[in-house]
Amino acid sequence: MIRIGHGFDVHQLVSDRPLILGGVHVPHSTGLLGHSDADVLTHAIMDALLGALALGNIGDHFPDTEAQFLNANSLVLLAHVVHLMRTAGYQLGNLDATVIAQLPKLKPHIPAIRESLAKAMGVAFDAISVKATTTERLGFEGRQEGISAHAVVLLIHA
Repeated sequence: MIRIGHGFDVHQLVSDRPLILGGVHVPHSTGLLGHSDADVLTHAIMDALLGALALGNIGDHFPDTEAQFLNANSLVLLAHVVHLMRTAGYQLGNLDATVIAQLPKLKPHIPAIRESLAKAMGVAFDAISVKATTTERLGFEGRQEGISAHAVVLLIHA
């Protein structure tokens, strides 16, 4: 049995936060606003996993009203979601994710992001695909007001 899940997340860019994507600090003049570390990519991945498992979304599991999740490392939260996946009898077939941001240019950081996610999920590097694109200066991403991410996962019953 296989299951497919899709996740989406968006966070606003602000000047007083670090930019964390897939657990990697990406040097930039702005970062993402959120209750946790606001790792938009990891949040989209968690929602894809939870969706494939029909277990709701990250707000159900890690509410932004809970102090314990303030400034939380999203890779730690991802590890919990991966535990839920394995407990349900599934393993990751593959992950395909896209980050949408006008700036910074993410291509140089993609290998480190893939490695970080693979390690956090306990899977092989080649099971993780991360891409980045711009919106050609259109929309909130193009105006550099925020960054969004989409993720699709294929889960295989172990």
